[in-house]
Amino acid sequence: MHRTLLSINVNKYALLRNARGHDAPNLLTSIDMCLAAGAHGITVHPRMDQRHTRFDDVPLIAEYLGKNYPHIEFNVECEDHPALIDLVLQTKPHQCTLVPVTPGEVTSDHGFNLPQQSDSLHPTVKRLKNAGIRVSLFADCEPENIHLFAEVGADRVELYTGPYAWAWGTANETTERDRLWRTAEAAAEAGLGLNAGHDLDRHNLSGVRGLTNLLEVSIGHAHVCRALEVGTDQSVRELLAALGWQ
Repeated sequence: MHRTLLSINVNKYALLRNARGHDAPNLLTSIDMCLAAGAHGITVHPRMDQRHTRFDDVPLIAEYLGKNYPHIEFNVECEDHPALIDLVLQTKPHQCTLVPVTPGEVTSDHGFNLPQQSDSLHPTVKRLKNAGIRVSLFADCEPENIHLFAEVGADRVELYTGPYAWAWGTANETTERDRLWRTAEAAAEAGLGLNAGHDLDRHNLSGVRGLTNLLEVSIGHAHVCRALEVGTDQSVRELLAALGWQ
């Protein structure tokens, strides 16, 4: 059975840095610590308001990883906005994860609505793929609709795991886990690679471990919250252990 890769989202490190307007914590140092602990990739999610990862962070991180960690995957999450797509095309990360954005949202809270958004997404997906960038699309756990993401041209989908994570330890856990698994199986049948993310942590990862074709999880908020308690190194290692790496 394959083992799922862990990508650490460093947005919360950037948010803390921006709170004082200086360079502490330094993003590159934070990345070094996460990778030293065994993380397989780094994720950022720049937004138009630049409230955490800033536009100028993205090429800096890409260059740093390319020079010092050429085997490490760089994943840029963003909405389908011209300024952000241009940034991705200039930076050329290994993967771009497109995420729908609702004005005023605190965090991503839903996947793309296909087929309603298919026509607008298709040209962007094509541009990114033509530039040699793997494209993943944020998707709700709806097994009956997941094939539509393949029709748009996506290489992968990132399943929105919020409902599953919130149901963890409740009467709804089995229902949400089953929905997650059925969607994963449908994605595999559609020829899509599978990523997952949102509110995953060292506890609820056990429910997605072994998920059909799950290639990568992206974890940021839970990692940083735990790192405040036990340190970056242990926080990353606990996530790796939950995925079966240690």
